[in-house]
Amino acid sequence: MPMVRRDKTNYLIQSVAHAFDVLEQFFGEVDELGVTELSKRLKLHKNNVFRILATLEARGYIEQNKATENYRLGIKCLHLGRRYIHHMGLVRQARPILADVARKCRESAYVAIVRRDGVVPLEAAEAEDRAVRITPPIGITLPLHCTAAGKAHLAFDAEEQLKSALPETLRRFTDRTIVDRAALFAQLEAVARDGYAMDSGEFIEEVSSVAVPIRDYTRSVVGSIAVAGPAYRIGAERIAAEIAPSLLEAGRELSRRLGYNE
Repeated sequence: MPMVRRDKTNYLIQSVAHAFDVLEQFFGEVDELGVTELSKRLKLHKNNVFRILATLEARGYIEQNKATENYRLGIKCLHLGRRYIHHMGLVRQARPILADVARKCRESAYVAIVRRDGVVPLEAAEAEDRAVRITPPIGITLPLHCTAAGKAHLAFDAEEQLKSALPETLRRFTDRTIVDRAALFAQLEAVARDGYAMDSGEFIEEVSSVAVPIRDYTRSVVGSIAVAGPAYRIGAERIAAEIAPSLLEAGRELSRRLGYNE
């Protein structure tokens, strides 16, 4: 006897569907919504809406603005979006661009994304004609506050959630590490103005790096491209004349490939 294939809508779990209905209300132009407004929009009882929000908040997909008591999307939604971009081809799109940057700058280049409270290199290209070169630690979480890639994310994070999550006293890795939040934020203002971030021996002694943000079709920062090498080869003049312009061009090209329009 042949099997009858049912429409998948017959298997929907109503409570899960309602949770997604709540989430999708935040996909429009309004950044924050309250329980009463959500209840009206979805025609659900306020108690049901509150319980859904509490569940989503506990899992990090929704967060509450303590000042207004309204709700907004949480950091987990950003993580989901970044995973989607990654699976849709961030690394694949980055490979030829990384190779071109490594060739032009004659230094190692890598693409990185934010994961939890750090930045993680996903893919790299190394300069082939350098006896001494830096090998980016693929898959290893690096600190945000003292790496160029991390600073690029901090400086261009529109929601400033990464900044707010930083501890008051930042961990010191070398004598050059900025451990004061105010001093770091002042530096990030310059990064936002110049379009690129730098670190000079702040995470690893005698290693310097430069990085720019990568954006996607939503205009959100979804990653960064960085160049890293021995500090004696990467000085201020070379950064301004050669490395930063190459990275800025690469960042624009990769962002364009991900659907970003300036």
